[in-house]
Amino acid sequence: MTFKRKKDQEKILLEHLSAKVKKGQMTRRSFMTNMLAGSLSFAGFSVLTDLAAPGVASAQDRPLTPTAYDWIDSLHGGAIKGLNERIGDVNWTVATTAAFGIERFVAETLNEESTWDFYLGVTPFVELRALAETGSIEPWTDYISQDVIDDIIPSIYEEVQLDGVQYSWPIFLDVISMGWHTGIIEAAGLDPDTPPTTWAEFLANAKQIVDSGAAPYGATFDGNGWRSLAPMAHSFSTDVYDEDGRFLFTSEPALKALELMKSIMEYANPDILLQGATDGGVNQTPDELAFGAERTGYIVKYQNAPTRFAENWADPSLLKLGAMPQFEGGEGSTVFWTTGAALFTHGQNKQAAADYMTELTYDMQLWENSIKGTETGRPFQLPPYSSIYAEWNDNPPEWLPPGVGLIRGQLDVAKAIPNHLFGLSQFQIGRPEWEKYLNGEVDDPMVAMQAAWDAVTAEIER
Repeated sequence: MTFKRKKDQEKILLEHLSAKVKKGQMTRRSFMTNMLAGSLSFAGFSVLTDLAAPGVASAQDRPLTPTAYDWIDSLHGGAIKGLNERIGDVNWTVATTAAFGIERFVAETLNEESTWDFYLGVTPFVELRALAETGSIEPWTDYISQDVIDDIIPSIYEEVQLDGVQYSWPIFLDVISMGWHTGIIEAAGLDPDTPPTTWAEFLANAKQIVDSGAAPYGATFDGNGWRSLAPMAHSFSTDVYDEDGRFLFTSEPALKALELMKSIMEYANPDILLQGATDGGVNQTPDELAFGAERTGYIVKYQNAPTRFAENWADPSLLKLGAMPQFEGGEGSTVFWTTGAALFTHGQNKQAAADYMTELTYDMQLWENSIKGTETGRPFQLPPYSSIYAEWNDNPPEWLPPGVGLIRGQLDVAKAIPNHLFGLSQFQIGRPEWEKYLNGEVDDPMVAMQAAWDAVTAEIER
């Protein structure tokens, strides 16, 4: 990290830690511990002379109380636990959510109360608008530092806003990419260091894997539309949404994507369209299981899926990651999203919540654990902040794999799914209709996609 960038990050953390001491939310002793744990400059200790005497742990009537989607606790719990211990007096809880459910949060809002201060688990296109329109959450505007805002990668900053106002604090980045098993690729007589860059090459390679007997299946994808239909459409063109942010199922990019999905299925695991085994069918999906069992050469999914499931291989080093292929002459885009924190309107400790998220954002142990992995797993979710990548570019840590730069590079062309009230559910509602083309029940992709559009329209107007 350059000296200036390091000092800028120290300044952000120092300002927030100092504010906590002034408000009685942290003792001087805890301040010093955090300074040391964060590898901040000893020069910051001079600020202590200007701080008020230590006070209670919280200015409100309860400690800072975050709640998080269960997968965040299972994948990133080690680093978060360490941060919570350093901060002290954090009542961390696992959210009572499943399959992106927000019912409990909305129910509490109707009673003008909240058990928690903020929710870590929001994906903007999934539930952000619903949470905002029910009054369950409020913007971060009054609490987040401008320095942090300026550090958010621009395309991601656009993603986390509703009508120009930031409602999500982004923390974990996922980009739809491509992973491949180099052992299978090589056994099929293909070059594992030269991945396919077009869908035509991708299909040809998948066929060669099957024909050669290198693996039972050549390629796979996740049947959920936001993980397959939308990103494959983006690879042709991101002009696939109407002015309200609805996915245009009958558009040329969407039709090309659906036809591509059917072509891939010729070389894919036969259960590819089945629901997942956990979390309301959206996780532990058939594509992940096939790739984890080393039975397919390629997988198209967000980058952390092949990384996590390759940990089950006899030799996880055989995994490689790269950009998703594109249609010849296409735009070459993909889909990204972040998982972040939303601030409850009726929560407490709001500035403390922002302080906490600032420290989590720049906790290098979190990112090392995520990317390098620990004995309990390797989430491989990436940070959405420019200064962290700039630091790694200047001084790459020994644990940083080349795949990080490749995934980050896709953000220059990737597009988030718009934050429509039906941003996620439109794909769930339309799926039974477009799958009639994939399973052969309907011969014409336009007929299937028109039915998907009609089903979503009917639900919106209901």
